[in-house]
Amino acid sequence: MQPIRAASVQFEHASGDKVANLAKIADFAERAAAQGVQLIAFPECCITGYWFLRRLSRKALIDLAEPVFEGPSSQALMTLAQRHQMTIGAGLVEIDDATLYNTYVVAMPDGTFQRHRKIHCFISEHLASGSEYTVFDTPQGCRAAVLTCYDNNIGENVRSVALQGAEILLAPHQTGGCNSPSPHCMGLVDPVLWDRRQQDPQAIEAEFKGPKGREWLMTWLPARAHDNGLFLLFSNGVGVDDDEIRTGNAMILDPYGRVLTETWKAADEMVIADLDPTLRDNCTGVRWIKTRRPELYQSLTLPTGRERDVRDVRFGKDT
Repeated sequence: MQPIRAASVQFEHASGDKVANLAKIADFAERAAAQGVQLIAFPECCITGYWFLRRLSRKALIDLAEPVFEGPSSQALMTLAQRHQMTIGAGLVEIDDATLYNTYVVAMPDGTFQRHRKIHCFISEHLASGSEYTVFDTPQGCRAAVLTCYDNNIGENVRSVALQGAEILLAPHQTGGCNSPSPHCMGLVDPVLWDRRQQDPQAIEAEFKGPKGREWLMTWLPARAHDNGLFLLFSNGVGVDDDEIRTGNAMILDPYGRVLTETWKAADEMVIADLDPTLRDNCTGVRWIKTRRPELYQSLTLPTGRERDVRDVRFGKDT
């Protein structure tokens, strides 16, 4: 891995307005380039919008979706990547033949693309889950992976990409402020606090820093970086996402799970950090992976009978 300057962005997308959302991405990319950023992560489905997708018919989703990589949004990302000599990741709804996916597109300045189809997709019955890990080399001399939102909640996924040599994990999300089926996890943010964010920033920032946002993230997110010896770029939506308020908390973590930079502002925001590859030298997670005993882990690949569809688990329908 080579030293690299990375950025993570949180922004409030406009549901269904790809032109407006791509304009925000272009503005952030320009600002990032002016600060020497070489790798930038934008949120899950930030090009198309996210939470409103659950309300859309199959026809409406098809109308919103685009092919990847030849579609206009992918090409717009590539134009930015080549203009700014920057690797850029952002999410949208993809259509491939007749199948729809929650997809994260990575455009790289050498003219190549990568994509990650969310492997635990629950937002709509009309969107399929992907079935592949996404690990790739960037032109900046780093090996990166993508796991989208819920994908990161399953520890096996992060370990799998680490075993494939990932050094940096792009972790795009639309989370925080969720009406979670878990009784002690997250919870809704009062929209009035968001509406009054300029008059009373302390009130909404307290929510973002509390158990509905940062406190919940800190119960598990640092472990994903630490246990696998990865830098982690957490990018998230912020503000209105249909009928919920996303909590932002864009941050970059080092391979020890320490926060290098973060924000809890109730606004569109970017955080930037220089990733020092020497931090991975003999770090805890790298050492632990070296001492694995794979012969003991065969049970991890066997069904237990307790597996459930992610949609049922996420929406509290699991019995």
